[in-house]
Amino acid sequence: MSNFINTEDGYFSLTQTGTICIGVLIVLLIVLSAFLRKRPVEGEHEKKEKKGFSARQIVFCAAALALGFATSYIKVFSMPFGGSVTLCSMLFVVLIGYWYGPEVGLMSGFAYGFLEFAQDGGSYILSPMQACMDYIFAFAALGLSGFFYQKKNGLIKGYILAILVRGLFHTIGGYLYWMDYMPDNFPKSLAAIYPIVYNYSYILAEAVITLIVISLPPVKKALARVRMMAQE
Repeated sequence: MSNFINTEDGYFSLTQTGTICIGVLIVLLIVLSAFLRKRPVEGEHEKKEKKGFSARQIVFCAAALALGFATSYIKVFSMPFGGSVTLCSMLFVVLIGYWYGPEVGLMSGFAYGFLEFAQDGGSYILSPMQACMDYIFAFAALGLSGFFYQKKNGLIKGYILAILVRGLFHTIGGYLYWMDYMPDNFPKSLAAIYPIVYNYSYILAEAVITLIVISLPPVKKALARVRMMAQE
């Protein structure tokens, strides 16, 4: 046991201090990567500067990730082996891609996956690849919304694509690693679709709530205003 990690029953769990430290480290890595991308590129007769993140982008991305992480703690209900319906936490990560495109969206989703990993503290980790499927790849997929950032109704289209692909990664991980944990009361005749039912049940439930909320005129107007501010 230490100030950062507890060990119990073969699993590790991050203490509150450990979780905060990892969160701060991830934010610092995002900021550092943004500045490192702003480097000169030599041409034949002139120097060109590769465009990096602006200060505004860094601030808005950090704010969205913080809001997504905070609302992920506000759970309507939780599933027994990971996953929950939260207070629209996926939306905040999806918004980053909607504001800035797929590159920034995927990078932010990738970082958010580490935050979610820290939040669960290893409680649902069976192997490194399983952790990647359920955390890194799954939450990075939320950045796929960026492929619709210049499209009509891009937020809704991007959100739907992002959450479906997130569910796909969870489902693949379910088939590879979680089938042995299927409840005894789950119909044996439907065992082949257990990972699909399990993972998409909470993802789609949150999606329905979120899509209703962002379709409300005041919310739609507010989101449009925030997007304008993010892109100024």
